[in-house]
Amino acid sequence: MANTSALRSQSGVAANILIINFFFSFVLFAVCDVNYSFRYIDVGSYGSSSDSAVFGHSDFGQMLLNNLPDNTTLPGTTSPAMPFVFVGDEAFALGEHLMRPYSSRGLSIARRVFNYQLTRARRVVECAFGILANKWRFLHTPIHLKLETTISAVKAACVLHNFVRERDGYNFEDSLSHSLESHLPSVVRGHRQGAAVREHFTAYFMSPHGALPWQLEAI
Repeated sequence: MANTSALRSQSGVAANILIINFFFSFVLFAVCDVNYSFRYIDVGSYGSSSDSAVFGHSDFGQMLLNNLPDNTTLPGTTSPAMPFVFVGDEAFALGEHLMRPYSSRGLSIARRVFNYQLTRARRVVECAFGILANKWRFLHTPIHLKLETTISAVKAACVLHNFVRERDGYNFEDSLSHSLESHLPSVVRGHRQGAAVREHFTAYFMSPHGALPWQLEAI
């Protein structure tokens, strides 16, 4: 699961008696596992950068092109062999190894089910951000440190987050409040191969092997 949040660092500039405060917004891009632990973070991209751009220029985005396991069949099927994928929100570009939701207008039942299944998976990384922000309260407000120091503090918080998750496990109440500013989504386009992969997942989630008993009621 992949997601980003915007954070702000504050510095002051004095001109005679006037103090002018400037806020520098930067992005925390993170990938987490099912245990709400961060497996990759990228900190420091400009807050004006789109999620897709942050992802594409990150080391993780570059490694994703050549370092995933070979394609394999989905449970209960014999073909086709499907790629391993990460899930993100609408701000990410659709790709062979990165799934995003369908646009919300005029969707078929099958596509609405796909969006529901993807949202359930993506909720894990949303909760991970919530746990991070609630445990390390300085993330709730502008951080009154130099930009470089702020980036180091955010990285340290992510490392400590993983340590606490391994030590204490997951507490649902930790994730109930999430005040990290969500990075504003931008309009991004995917490519044909990613669209084909998404269509295969869409069909699978409507099949006996991939459907959830309650999914039609949930959409």
